[in-house]
Amino acid sequence: MNQPDVSIVSIGIDVGGTKVLGGAVDENGVIQKKVRRDTPKSGGDELNKVIAEVIQELLAEFPSKYIGISAAGLVSSDRRTMIGAPNIANWNGVDIAGAIDKLIGVKVVVENDANAAAWAEARHGAGSGEKNVLILTVGTGLGGAVVINGELYRGADGTAAEFGHIRVVPDGILCGCGVKGCFEQYSSGSSLMRRAKEAIESNPDAARSLLALGDGTVTGLTGAHITKAALDGDVLAIKVLGETGDWLGMGIATLAMAFDPALVIIGGGVVEAGELLLGPARIAMERVMPFAGKHPSPRIVGAKLENDAGLIGVADLARR
Repeated sequence: MNQPDVSIVSIGIDVGGTKVLGGAVDENGVIQKKVRRDTPKSGGDELNKVIAEVIQELLAEFPSKYIGISAAGLVSSDRRTMIGAPNIANWNGVDIAGAIDKLIGVKVVVENDANAAAWAEARHGAGSGEKNVLILTVGTGLGGAVVINGELYRGADGTAAEFGHIRVVPDGILCGCGVKGCFEQYSSGSSLMRRAKEAIESNPDAARSLLALGDGTVTGLTGAHITKAALDGDVLAIKVLGETGDWLGMGIATLAMAFDPALVIIGGGVVEAGELLLGPARIAMERVMPFAGKHPSPRIVGAKLENDAGLIGVADLARR
């Protein structure tokens, strides 16, 4: 059997709080094979070993010289060190690339997960064909990335496009970053859950069908339940999704004035709600857009690559 052409196959590793997902990806963004392991709770050296095992399993079949690792957190501009990893133990300030290099004997690069997912969408997903794209990932927090003239913008220290921590409400809700009023406190999956719980507490009778999707309690409710209920026509779920989309659109209007993107891509689990989230976002953007009607507004669309975006993106970025 002929070996795959290593010039067009790269290895991507997407590290999350619960799983390490690896894949061999070709130059068209098509995943040839996946390998999955659980993320060790202890993180650190044990996690590095798991990542190395996944890489070695993929290299046995796809002997590529391009390997990339993505994870949530701040990554150094030289794409080697995890400056801060909020969801993974014992990874803060660690030279991840150096540790993995020693274990597998091949050089790797490290990328922020939002950057990786954004690059995948810009290159092979909803942004294919566009050179100026802004991406917002609505998850537990609010991730972001921007592609300018066809290149991923990282900034001076590699920490650019942390849009979730732009302050939008003076003295607003306290964020985990230590600042009050951050964007992600009003337009993330966590903020969606907070709104839903507040709405349920103020009118429990209106939430019976929504709560029934879980275990019948507020604590058993998830974002997926809210999305499903909204798609089924639940009034309360539609309302809180619309409010989240409203905040999202207002933030996009501000970002559009800074970056002038042709396209804004919304990713993350909440985007499964489709137009129930994107529609209010578009309306809010136009409502607060400076110089409205005097310049083109960016299009707002949903992401296409779903859970594979980070894997595809970091594999592609490993070639650059």
